[in-house]
Amino acid sequence: MSSSLSRRDLLRTGAAGGLGIAIAGSIEAIAGPAAAQAAQAGLGKTVGYGPVVADPAGLLALPAGFHYKIVAQAGTTKLETGEPTPSDADGTGCFQSRNGFVLVNNHEIGGGEPYGVPTLPGLTYDTGAHGGTTNIEVDRKGNRVREYVSLAGTHNNCAGGITPWGTWLTCEETEQRAGGAFQKDHGYVFEVDPFDRAANQNPVPLKFLGRYSHEAVAVNPHNSEIYLTEDASGPNGLYFRWTPPRHFRAGKGALRSLALSNGGDTAGTLQAMRARKGSKHIADLSEATQPGTKYKVEWVDVPDRDAKTTSVRKQFTDDQITRSRKLEGAWWGDGGAYFVASYARHDDGSVNEHDGQVWFYDPESETITLKTIFGVNPDPEQDTNYDGPDNITVSPYGGVILAEDGEGLSHLVGVTDGGKPYPMARNEINDSEFTGPTFSQDGQILFANIQTPGYVFAITGPWTQKHHGHHH
Repeated sequence: MSSSLSRRDLLRTGAAGGLGIAIAGSIEAIAGPAAAQAAQAGLGKTVGYGPVVADPAGLLALPAGFHYKIVAQAGTTKLETGEPTPSDADGTGCFQSRNGFVLVNNHEIGGGEPYGVPTLPGLTYDTGAHGGTTNIEVDRKGNRVREYVSLAGTHNNCAGGITPWGTWLTCEETEQRAGGAFQKDHGYVFEVDPFDRAANQNPVPLKFLGRYSHEAVAVNPHNSEIYLTEDASGPNGLYFRWTPPRHFRAGKGALRSLALSNGGDTAGTLQAMRARKGSKHIADLSEATQPGTKYKVEWVDVPDRDAKTTSVRKQFTDDQITRSRKLEGAWWGDGGAYFVASYARHDDGSVNEHDGQVWFYDPESETITLKTIFGVNPDPEQDTNYDGPDNITVSPYGGVILAEDGEGLSHLVGVTDGGKPYPMARNEINDSEFTGPTFSQDGQILFANIQTPGYVFAITGPWTQKHHGHHH
């Protein structure tokens, strides 16, 4: 422990000078060698908010002028029923309420964590599983009001996504079948209402979205299509699109009603993405190495979406679909769906190695475009190096915020519209990943979590300074 601590202290003092300019080892991949040289030359031109400043409390380093509050802390803050806040805060949605905001907070609990989601009557899918969601009410300034269970008995709730009708879709990142402690199969998506407690009674898996190692979703507000990422390997995972049936009318409870309807398990169409460049089939997204790379996409029907005998991703041959290592975060914004590949290595079947790709799917043109790529990080303990983007959110101030889940130091990393990265926060506690970045509807609060030991933070500061290189 002591050696890594002293290394961090050294970093805090020594590495601050170059922060917020570029990422050593990555700017070249992001913008080419000329841009890397220009960045080294133009040290005065910072993007973002300048370097993060060490936190005396040892929790969260933020740029000067920014502050945080602890909204929830696993094992310490209490649910309204008296149990401790559950472990492993992950993907999070924020919803505006009359007096502030409600966060729906995933708990990526797979079994060994100290604080499970209490399996309360009426809110539990499977008493043998201990993941789920809690709803956290905060006031307009991000102060905690109360927290309560909104879904229990699910397994490894990783990320998810907000819907245009104001609910949260929470995703099980697992293919766990019934057996042993588990009464039911897992690997589904569930809908959680941030306000209506009655709507969360008797949880219903949305089986029509498929049973696989779900990571995140983005919902198209124009036609209610749902785009889904799968975080799986051996073989690598897929990017999916669900198209609702013709008669579908989107709104609160509509997905649940569809799931419970006759033939609900296979309602709508679930398809996997296939990308091509001209007539060339793209077998794996790691083939793309240059920002701006654009592929045409088409969609291939999933044969058995409940994976009764064979995992969904194994129901295709490599020439039928496009795979990717570590498909992670997803977010709707700018008229399309952003999605993230966290990293790729030769030994996991990837063609090229990288430490993160951010893609943008445009439903109008049926294309995906590589927006940002992080080169393999030469030294993850360097404070100016980033790798392993995971959860993503679109910033109201332009660009995106990425949660780092890689090697070494963990950051929240902003990326401008022009593809320039900057530091937004650094985990001072340990090397655990950031999760669940999401802005309040008024743009004043960035909520984000550190998964272990399990913190939910409300971050405020001088957001309106347009240091993001964003042109209005």
